[in-house]
Amino acid sequence: MELKDFFKENPKLALAYSGGVDSSFLLYAAKQSGADVRAYMVLSPFQPAFELEGAKRTAKKLGVALEIIELDVLKDKRIKENSALRCYYCKSLILKSIAERAAQQGYFTIIDGTNASDKSEDRPGMRALEEIGVLSPLKLCKITKEQLRSGLKEAGFDIWDKPSYSCLATRVKTGESIEPERLQKIDEAEEKIRALGFKDIRLRTQQGEAKLELQKEDIKKVFQNKKALDNIIIEKFGSYEIGERRT
Repeated sequence: MELKDFFKENPKLALAYSGGVDSSFLLYAAKQSGADVRAYMVLSPFQPAFELEGAKRTAKKLGVALEIIELDVLKDKRIKENSALRCYYCKSLILKSIAERAAQQGYFTIIDGTNASDKSEDRPGMRALEEIGVLSPLKLCKITKEQLRSGLKEAGFDIWDKPSYSCLATRVKTGESIEPERLQKIDEAEEKIRALGFKDIRLRTQQGEAKLELQKEDIKKVFQNKKALDNIIIEKFGSYEIGERRT
């Protein structure tokens, strides 16, 4: 099946939107196909401010309505406790919130940006997608991450090379309670580190200690930015170490 065929069969859609490459391409493709699509973005303590601003810009460029849903996921004890199933519980809560809001506005088919390059074992929330009945047209149509980026670049979107971004909850060691204060400190520190020119980073914490994960090619830039990094990270977390970025 091709995307145009999917949109022909599903002409009215609610998109679970993050502002990342995957969901942005899907929003663009839906709009190009003439589908009646509305984007729904859930704001929680797990999302940094820059993600919202980027999502707003892309939706505006496409002329698509962007519905913002504020959701304090940490009110759910199962999410706050940060067990191995945290992502499943969180994804379920987010998708149910989107489905409820979308249904109130007459949108009953929910889609997301899962693509052919995403493996089920890498996406703990995949089970939630299946249970709630969310469709993943990019995966269904066998469209890969590389193809998404190429498509966005050709269409003139400057986010085509935007790094994949995992939510702030992934910075806290599994099993350690997720506290809003810690998430805020991580978000503030990462924002300052990105301002130094480090584009794709993760500042992970465990029992009060910190580890800054960078792309391999960026590790060599640490020495010339060592003083600035010390000022940013030590102020909030004390000592820290540097490592190569995982996911």
